[in-house]
Amino acid sequence: MDSSTLLFNQLKAAEPFFLLAGPNVIESEDHILFMAKHIESVTSKHGLPLVFKSSFDKANRTSSKSFRGPGLNEGLKILERVKTAYGIPIVTDVHEAIQCEAVGRVADIIQIPAFLCRQTDLLLAAAKTGRIINIKKGQFCAPSVMVNSAEKIRSAGNENVMVCERGTMFGYNDLIVDPRNFEWMREADCPVVADITHSLQQPAGRKLDGGGVASGGLRELIPCIGRTAVAVGVDGIFMEVHDDPLKAPVDGPTQWPLRHLDQLLEELIAIAKVSKGKQQFQIDLAPY
Repeated sequence: MDSSTLLFNQLKAAEPFFLLAGPNVIESEDHILFMAKHIESVTSKHGLPLVFKSSFDKANRTSSKSFRGPGLNEGLKILERVKTAYGIPIVTDVHEAIQCEAVGRVADIIQIPAFLCRQTDLLLAAAKTGRIINIKKGQFCAPSVMVNSAEKIRSAGNENVMVCERGTMFGYNDLIVDPRNFEWMREADCPVVADITHSLQQPAGRKLDGGGVASGGLRELIPCIGRTAVAVGVDGIFMEVHDDPLKAPVDGPTQWPLRHLDQLLEELIAIAKVSKGKQQFQIDLAPY
């Protein structure tokens, strides 16, 4: 069995859930190694399988003036050092088909950003790496769309695919999480992940001094979305974590403080263990 399938099976079997977590973007090698060390320590304490997440390039920033990260080559070198130092699997995102081969040599999971969840060439290029593919549902998509996106991965001969809910556009500058999507996305016949941080973004909702805009967010509601997701019975939780969210160069308002990670995971695990969310309720419609 190849390493990707082995990891995929381990994540599918995780109880009560697995975790994809890390800072939104690579800020420096020292920062990434610091974050990986501390997140791994917390998840090990709770027995949660961890895949460390950070982006080498934020290609879809709201403003052209915004920080994007170190780029492909330097970013992958840093992520590879995390794997070497701590033995943690890596998830990072791609934006162009041409990036997939290089990313597949380092990342254990290749993530497809929400805006690109229907991009056939990108999905196929990612699938052909043989790595696990995590597809985020577009804010503009119904959950049924993810069935087709997952099938594109399988059509390239890769069965190791996951789908991720990250909120739905609700009016302007706001997202809403519909818990029904966690159930409906199971029709893709693969693990379902809940992104409990990006789903609280307020896209382009904050004006910057000197011009431009940036995404806002509702960090205080991250526990609310997390509680809902694990009660429904998702297979994995995706969350962005930072040691100093107020100084984070990207998505600071929706990154969870590292100091509170232990406390939040302890509660989510407790909820997940008592919930029967992963079991389909057998409804008896016979007369009472």
